[in-house]
Amino acid sequence: MVRLLVHVEGETEETFVAEVLAPHLYGLGGFEMVTPRLLGNARLRSKRRGIKGWDSSREDILKHLKRDREVYSTTMVDYYALPDTGNRAWPGRAEASALPFPQKAPTVQDALLADIANRMGWDNETGRFIPYVMMHEFEGLLFSDCDAFADAIGLEDLASDFQSIRDGFSTPEEINDSPITAPSKRIVGLVPNYQKPFMGNLAAFEIGLDRIREECPLFDGWVASLEDLV
Repeated sequence: MVRLLVHVEGETEETFVAEVLAPHLYGLGGFEMVTPRLLGNARLRSKRRGIKGWDSSREDILKHLKRDREVYSTTMVDYYALPDTGNRAWPGRAEASALPFPQKAPTVQDALLADIANRMGWDNETGRFIPYVMMHEFEGLLFSDCDAFADAIGLEDLASDFQSIRDGFSTPEEINDSPITAPSKRIVGLVPNYQKPFMGNLAAFEIGLDRIREECPLFDGWVASLEDLV
């Protein structure tokens, strides 16, 4: 039976893992535990401002991998929010900025895996850490079904506006990452009172995991890699 820790950066992802991803994985019959774990100290959640630096996040991940030699660890973090300079920088993030879209997430993920493997002293045994970086952030997934998104937050009239944004990109994951055009910024432009943890997960639950996987190939690949653990 598989025990899996999903290291997340905030309450939105924490709830998504607990209420959407975990039930799906439990349904496969081979998972004993699927637990979201906030990177950093959960007791300081109210004081958090974005994701922790890599040094702090890495120590959190390593602590669990070393404590339980059979546990699997993965991440669910926003590419958009990852620090890319200074002592908080995440491996691969600065390099990925200049790369074409298909290479961005793999570049960061490969760098994270290499760093964890080095710290763990792994050679060929790297299967217990499965990094996943969302492109570009959680809200991008919500454009997988714009009608369901609008219905879930009680703003059906905005479905066409959401769809217009979605139609500008090949996949929801490609909705881009500037302070103006990031998925969450586009949503707030249409819904000024958008409440990320509450509304975001209402929408994700309404859209459903299958629909998100159909529209978001990087996300689908991550879920498939978790399914392969059993």
